[in-house]
Amino acid sequence: MHYHGYLWTGSKDRFDDEALRRPPHPEPPPTPLPNDLAGQRLLHRYREVAAEFPTSDLPPIEPAHWLLKPKSVVQGTWTDPEEITAWLARQLTEYAPRFASDRHRTAAQQHALVDSAAARLRAGNDIALGFYLERPAYLHLALIVCSPNSSRPELPCPAPQMR
Repeated sequence: MHYHGYLWTGSKDRFDDEALRRPPHPEPPPTPLPNDLAGQRLLHRYREVAAEFPTSDLPPIEPAHWLLKPKSVVQGTWTDPEEITAWLARQLTEYAPRFASDRHRTAAQQHALVDSAAARLRAGNDIALGFYLERPAYLHLALIVCSPNSSRPELPCPAPQMR
Protein backbone atom coordinates (compact mmCIF):
# COMPACT_ATOMS: atom_id res chain seq x y z
CA MET A 1 0.00 0.00 0.00
CA HIS A 2 1.09 3.54 -0.71
CA TYR A 3 -0.37 7.04 -0.77
CA HIS A 4 -0.73 9.79 -3.35
CA GLY A 5 -1.07 13.47 -2.49
CA TYR A 6 -3.11 15.90 -4.55
CA LEU A 7 -3.44 19.67 -4.34
CA TRP A 8 -5.72 21.97 -6.30
CA THR A 9 -6.32 25.68 -6.00
CA GLY A 10 -8.63 27.61 -8.20
CA SER A 11 -11.80 29.54 -8.62
CA LYS A 12 -14.67 28.54 -6.38
CA ASP A 13 -16.97 28.86 -9.40
CA ARG A 14 -14.94 26.23 -11.28
CA PHE A 15 -14.88 23.98 -8.22
CA ASP A 16 -18.68 24.27 -8.03
CA ASP A 17 -19.13 22.83 -11.55
CA GLU A 18 -20.04 19.43 -10.14
CA ALA A 19 -20.71 17.77 -13.50
CA LEU A 20 -17.02 18.14 -14.37
CA ARG A 21 -16.08 16.62 -11.00
CA ARG A 22 -17.88 13.33 -11.64
CA PRO A 23 -16.74 10.60 -14.02
CA PRO A 24 -19.12 10.29 -16.94
CA HIS A 25 -21.74 7.58 -16.93
CA PRO A 26 -20.39 4.46 -18.69
CA GLU A 27 -23.06 4.76 -21.39
CA PRO A 28 -23.80 8.00 -23.27
CA PRO A 29 -27.34 9.26 -23.61
CA PRO A 30 -29.19 8.17 -26.72
CA THR A 31 -28.59 10.13 -29.91
CA PRO A 32 -31.25 12.85 -29.99
CA LEU A 33 -33.49 13.65 -32.92
CA PRO A 34 -32.47 16.78 -34.89
CA ASN A 35 -35.28 18.88 -33.36
CA ASP A 36 -34.69 17.66 -29.78
CA LEU A 37 -32.73 20.62 -28.37
CA ALA A 38 -32.76 19.30 -24.79
CA GLY A 39 -31.42 15.94 -25.96
CA GLN A 40 -28.73 17.66 -28.03
CA ARG A 41 -27.67 19.76 -25.00
CA LEU A 42 -27.55 16.62 -22.85
CA LEU A 43 -25.39 14.77 -25.38
CA HIS A 44 -23.10 17.81 -25.76
CA ARG A 45 -22.69 18.06 -21.97
CA TYR A 46 -22.02 14.33 -21.71
CA ARG A 47 -19.27 14.60 -24.34
CA GLU A 48 -17.79 17.62 -22.57
CA VAL A 49 -17.66 15.75 -19.24
CA ALA A 50 -16.34 12.56 -20.88
CA ALA A 51 -13.50 14.54 -22.47
CA GLU A 52 -12.64 16.75 -19.50
CA PHE A 53 -12.98 14.54 -16.40
CA PRO A 54 -10.05 12.18 -17.11
CA THR A 55 -7.68 14.98 -18.15
CA SER A 56 -8.65 17.76 -15.77
CA ASP A 57 -6.94 18.61 -12.50
CA LEU A 58 -10.34 19.59 -11.04
CA PRO A 59 -10.93 17.65 -7.79
CA PRO A 60 -13.42 14.82 -8.14
CA ILE A 61 -16.43 14.65 -5.83
CA GLU A 62 -15.46 11.15 -4.66
CA PRO A 63 -11.86 11.26 -3.34
CA ALA A 64 -10.91 7.83 -4.74
CA HIS A 65 -11.65 9.14 -8.24
CA TRP A 66 -8.37 11.08 -8.03
CA LEU A 67 -6.88 7.74 -9.11
CA LEU A 68 -8.59 8.21 -12.50
CA LYS A 69 -6.86 11.54 -13.08
CA PRO A 70 -3.59 11.97 -15.01
CA LYS A 71 -0.38 10.95 -13.27
CA SER A 72 0.82 14.53 -13.77
CA VAL A 73 -1.58 15.81 -11.07
CA VAL A 74 -0.04 13.56 -8.38
CA GLN A 75 1.95 15.89 -6.11
CA GLY A 76 3.86 13.04 -4.49
CA THR A 77 3.77 9.36 -3.63
CA TRP A 78 4.70 7.95 -0.24
CA THR A 79 4.77 4.53 1.39
CA ASP A 80 4.62 5.81 4.97
CA PRO A 81 1.57 7.66 6.36
CA GLU A 82 3.90 9.87 8.42
CA GLU A 83 5.62 11.11 5.25
CA ILE A 84 2.42 12.08 3.46
CA THR A 85 1.04 13.75 6.57
CA ALA A 86 4.30 15.74 6.79
CA TRP A 87 3.55 16.87 3.21
CA LEU A 88 0.02 17.80 4.33
CA ALA A 89 1.44 19.79 7.25
CA ARG A 90 3.73 21.72 4.88
CA GLN A 91 0.79 22.58 2.60
CA LEU A 92 -1.34 23.74 5.51
CA THR A 93 1.49 25.92 6.79
CA GLU A 94 2.12 27.40 3.35
CA TYR A 95 -1.54 28.24 2.66
CA ALA A 96 -2.55 29.21 6.22
CA PRO A 97 -2.00 32.96 5.70
CA ARG A 98 -4.54 32.85 2.84
CA PHE A 99 -7.26 30.87 4.68
CA ALA A 100 -10.52 32.79 4.88
CA SER A 101 -11.26 31.32 8.32
CA ASP A 102 -9.15 32.53 11.25
CA ARG A 103 -9.73 29.18 12.96
CA HIS A 104 -7.97 27.27 10.17
CA ARG A 105 -4.94 29.55 10.42
CA THR A 106 -4.08 28.40 13.94
CA ALA A 107 -1.25 25.95 14.53
CA ALA A 108 -3.49 23.96 16.90
CA GLN A 109 -6.12 23.44 14.20
CA GLN A 110 -3.48 22.44 11.66
CA HIS A 111 -1.92 19.94 14.07
CA ALA A 112 -5.35 18.46 14.78
CA LEU A 113 -5.99 18.03 11.04
CA VAL A 114 -2.61 16.36 10.50
CA ASP A 115 -3.05 14.04 13.49
CA SER A 116 -6.53 13.06 12.33
CA ALA A 117 -5.26 12.47 8.79
CA ALA A 118 -2.48 10.20 10.04
CA ALA A 119 -4.94 8.08 12.03
CA ARG A 120 -7.36 7.82 9.11
CA LEU A 121 -4.59 6.90 6.65
CA ARG A 122 -3.33 4.16 8.98
CA ALA A 123 -6.89 2.79 8.95
CA GLY A 124 -6.83 2.75 5.12
CA ASN A 125 -9.10 5.75 4.56
CA ASP A 126 -8.76 8.55 2.02
CA ILE A 127 -8.71 12.15 3.17
CA ALA A 128 -10.06 15.18 1.33
CA LEU A 129 -9.83 18.64 2.84
CA GLY A 130 -11.12 21.92 1.48
CA PHE A 131 -10.51 25.50 2.50
CA TYR A 132 -11.80 28.82 1.28
CA LEU A 133 -8.92 31.11 0.51
CA GLU A 134 -9.07 34.81 -0.26
CA ARG A 135 -12.23 35.15 -2.27
CA PRO A 136 -13.17 33.59 -4.53
CA ALA A 137 -10.41 30.97 -4.38
CA TYR A 138 -10.55 27.46 -2.97
CA LEU A 139 -7.87 24.98 -1.84
CA HIS A 140 -8.43 21.23 -2.06
CA LEU A 141 -5.97 18.74 -0.56
CA ALA A 142 -6.39 14.99 -0.91
CA LEU A 143 -4.44 12.04 0.50
CA ILE A 144 -5.46 8.90 -1.34
CA VAL A 145 -4.70 5.30 -0.41
CA CYS A 146 -3.57 3.23 -3.39
CA SER A 147 -2.92 -0.39 -4.33
CA PRO A 148 -5.62 -1.04 -3.45
CA ASN A 149 -7.91 1.81 -2.50
CA SER A 150 -10.24 0.63 0.27
CA SER A 151 -13.39 2.24 -1.14
CA ARG A 152 -12.61 1.59 -4.83
CA PRO A 153 -10.19 -1.36 -5.11
CA GLU A 154 -10.94 -1.68 -8.84
CA LEU A 155 -9.38 1.70 -9.67
CA PRO A 156 -5.92 1.59 -11.26
CA CYS A 157 -2.87 3.18 -9.70
CA PRO A 158 -1.79 6.34 -11.54
CA ALA A 159 1.85 5.43 -10.80
CA PRO A 160 2.23 1.82 -11.98
CA GLN A 161 5.81 1.57 -10.74
CA MET A 162 4.43 1.68 -7.19
CA ARG A 163 2.40 -1.54 -7.52
